[in-house]
Amino acid sequence: MTTKAFPLLASALLLLGALSCSTTKLLPEGSSRLAQNKIEVVKGKHLDANDLSQYIRQQPNKYLMFGWNPLINVYNWSDGSGKGINKVFEKIGEAPVEFDPYMVEASIDNITRHLDYIGYYNSEVSSQVNTVERISKVKYIVNPGKRYRIDRIVYEVPEGDFAEAFYADTANITVKRGSYLSARSLELESERSAKALREKGYYDLSKANYFFEADTLGPRTILYYRIHPYTRNDVEKIGTTLAKYSIGDVTITHPDDIPFNHKLIVKLNTVKPGMTYSESMVSTTYNRLSALKVFNTVSIEMTPADSAVVDCDITLSGNNVFGFKLNAEASVNNASLFGVSPQLSFFHKNLFHSGEWLNIGVTGNFQAKPRTNIRSNEFGVSASLSIPKLVGMPLKWFKGANIPRTELKTSYNYQNRPEYRRSVANVSYGFTGQNGKGFFYQLYPFQLNLVRLYDLSESFAQTIISNPFLWDTFSDKIDLGVGTMLYYTTDADIVPKKPYHYLRLNFDLSGNFLSLFNNSMPIDPDTGQHTILGLPYNQYVRAELALGKTFRFGQNDSKSLALRLDLGAGYAYGNSSAMPFEKQFYCGGASSMRGWQARSLGPGFDSALDFFVIPCQVGNFKFEADLEYRFPLFWKFEGAMFAEVGNVWDKLSSAKDMARSLAADLGLGLRVNLEFILLRLDAGFKLHDPSRPEGERWRAPDKWIKRDGFSIHFGVGYPF
Repeated sequence: MTTKAFPLLASALLLLGALSCSTTKLLPEGSSRLAQNKIEVVKGKHLDANDLSQYIRQQPNKYLMFGWNPLINVYNWSDGSGKGINKVFEKIGEAPVEFDPYMVEASIDNITRHLDYIGYYNSEVSSQVNTVERISKVKYIVNPGKRYRIDRIVYEVPEGDFAEAFYADTANITVKRGSYLSARSLELESERSAKALREKGYYDLSKANYFFEADTLGPRTILYYRIHPYTRNDVEKIGTTLAKYSIGDVTITHPDDIPFNHKLIVKLNTVKPGMTYSESMVSTTYNRLSALKVFNTVSIEMTPADSAVVDCDITLSGNNVFGFKLNAEASVNNASLFGVSPQLSFFHKNLFHSGEWLNIGVTGNFQAKPRTNIRSNEFGVSASLSIPKLVGMPLKWFKGANIPRTELKTSYNYQNRPEYRRSVANVSYGFTGQNGKGFFYQLYPFQLNLVRLYDLSESFAQTIISNPFLWDTFSDKIDLGVGTMLYYTTDADIVPKKPYHYLRLNFDLSGNFLSLFNNSMPIDPDTGQHTILGLPYNQYVRAELALGKTFRFGQNDSKSLALRLDLGAGYAYGNSSAMPFEKQFYCGGASSMRGWQARSLGPGFDSALDFFVIPCQVGNFKFEADLEYRFPLFWKFEGAMFAEVGNVWDKLSSAKDMARSLAADLGLGLRVNLEFILLRLDAGFKLHDPSRPEGERWRAPDKWIKRDGFSIHFGVGYPF
């Protein structure tokens, strides 16, 4: 950001502060706003105050920056009527938390009980409330009670096989001699131990079978660690034992109207007759069958048949195995450039009755300026087949819950622009899968692209012939390489409802394998490039990293603040002097720098390249940072306010020049959240346009609705 940006930002903040009214204006007379809770632990006592803060019964509004939440100010712009523009302020803003003194005593009780639970016995908690100009701050003073270290542990468990299994696990016991005594540590240990023993066949064991008793009256603290065949809610039963279960009958049923390879289900099932019961084998089977996505629900019910046998009943219910999906993005700016990108796909999730996914898609990208002859059309067809195994490897080699899938893909894309016509054919082979609930991966050891360029306009042909960089970017090429994608998220839902974060890394490497055969390849005398079948091959490395985090706050976590950082870099070498066009980065569009249309920003300070009638601005490097505030309006409608900075560059220059060439925009959005899908309409306004002359790059609000000052986008799903 340039030095001019900081005064503008400071002015905006000062203006917002000047326009803001009191944060307590709408509170009832005589009340105050809860602004802060603070926990102070008596000096010399080692206790995490942050751990205790969650047990305070009334929490203040969350701060968004520097101890300030501007949304409270926005809320107080309303007159409290909830009508007209006042309702808008209340929806965008956040209501201040009215201080409730009765919650202070409730919080003291809550904190005290928690201190007992974590092993600080007979603790003392007091409070101090400081209210100035209807702003209340509460301080809780905590004097933790006495803690007891465990000097000796006495184990009392049923004899026989159970005792043998229990003592084999003692190295993993979390409560040891020297540990502090607490109800929390004992509960966590009982949950851990019961789970470990269920893995060894003790199907009906739970934490309720664990009984702890501590003797703290003597000079030494003695803990009695007992496990009984009965639970805490049962009366003691003489002669009962804890049985080690084995699997009895296994029954698998699935709908008759969905033809499916029963042998595959049997192979995926890890619950086999005669095996010792374990909890993990049940969850593994559940995950494997669910991952097929052929059946609507997977139900696994374990039923004790006698004292040491448990039967398994696996029930699979039906689902729609084929259907259509429609997606679309559209954008328009006040320079009269209109664009729409529809996508239609047909899917079948059980093509050969073994969970094979077929997807056939048709895509388009159409851009035009009404009342002119300027048009750009792009058509694409694709087909992919996903097989629920690694082809050539038997399923028995895979022991875990997640089995990789083999992916076969092919596509053809045709582009008809005013400057040229172009076709791109692709074939790829690879593997996809996941590890755990949130880590997904794709690995494609074979990716082949064939690019042909023809029917060049005379002016465009002269331009690229005179520019070696552009010639290498747009000429006919063979692209053979490998690609991978790693994705981690804490919430994989289509429309997440909780705070979450994610990381996505894409990496491509092309041409290195072909370069091993350079000595046997002919060389193009004009370019000096090695060729195959008369076509040069691409050689480059490309990486893109996206980081995102979404915070939730407000009543029922109905509001959110989403952030994203997107970084990309590509480098051509060896047989190439430039990255292929389809692998270069761009900004603008429905999900990136929404003040601009797709591929209309950059690179750097450059304005629209005059040899492209339809924008086609790309670069080898990318930086983008996005922030979006989302809030409910009414029914299924949501609102959004966003700010974005970013650009692409041909090459890296000084940090100062790159900062000066960053574009910036602000915008508003309207969404319809149907939970299974989200439709959105966004309007982005250019705040800083690096393509304009020096002194005209910062655009005041009165310029936003003038020529080339905004863009409107329609999309499906959140932009990030």
